[in-house]
Amino acid sequence: MRWFEDANYPLVSSRKIGYAISGVLLTVAILSLTFRGLELGIDFLGGMEFIVQTEERLSSVEVRGTLAEPLGGEPEVRSFDGDALLIRTVAEGEISEIQEIIMGTLAEVYPNANPTLEGTDVVGPRFAADLQRGAIYSILGALLVIFLYILIRFEWRFGVGSVAALFHDVIIVLGLFSLLQGIVPFSVQIDQAIIAAFLTIVGYSLNDTVVVFDRIREFANLFKTDPYEDVVNRSINATLSRTVVTSVTTLLVVTILFIFGGEVLRGFSFALMCGVVIGTYSSVFVASPVVVELNLRRIRAQQGAR
Repeated sequence: MRWFEDANYPLVSSRKIGYAISGVLLTVAILSLTFRGLELGIDFLGGMEFIVQTEERLSSVEVRGTLAEPLGGEPEVRSFDGDALLIRTVAEGEISEIQEIIMGTLAEVYPNANPTLEGTDVVGPRFAADLQRGAIYSILGALLVIFLYILIRFEWRFGVGSVAALFHDVIIVLGLFSLLQGIVPFSVQIDQAIIAAFLTIVGYSLNDTVVVFDRIREFANLFKTDPYEDVVNRSINATLSRTVVTSVTTLLVVTILFIFGGEVLRGFSFALMCGVVIGTYSSVFVASPVVVELNLRRIRAQQGAR
């Protein structure tokens, strides 16, 4: 299936529009991250986790509000495995004390639900700090390996373009999570699942970018006398059908996961939805234009040296 059989859009010559859009998105994301920050889960803050089984389905939003005052702050509450609730809190105290507060409050407010405790878990502060550090290292390490891979397979300008696009994608999605916390009716806390989503976004965006870069290299050898901007534009248009079809089908699957995957997977699937859209955009309007700009600088430097 091809949706753009003979596409010939002036994508490279319109790159300044893409710069403006990316500039606005990045500015909003950075401001939100600076002033609102991110809502970290107990994976990175440390805390306690309780699985509570109930005989009737309870609203996670209502339970969150019910437990906020007794615990001294809103816990993370998600539906879990049918009628069960997954409750995570960073409240201070012994786990037995917190357990009594949660179970006593639920039994008092929802007597017909007959809540019973199915399991508990504790994440210590030191372990949480190690997870946070490991998450940062994993993303930075992935970007470094990607740069080296592109450098070896193509050349350094392509490596810079790909890493710029990946930074662009990750920062904007992080900014969305920061901006939407407390607004959307599902959790946008940063936990291990969300880190996995970000690494998936990096891989997906890179895949799109490498396809375009491959075609640029192929066309650069075929059309050596054409201006480099035209070669890049022709390459993007040649891969546009594949890029859009792949993105739409992936987005369809992830959207179904978002709708039917349950509360536990909602933040993960939301991150993937945003990442697919932004990653597709960046492969066309960020990665390739960066390569064009760097090539123009190289030409100007060569001309100035003569």
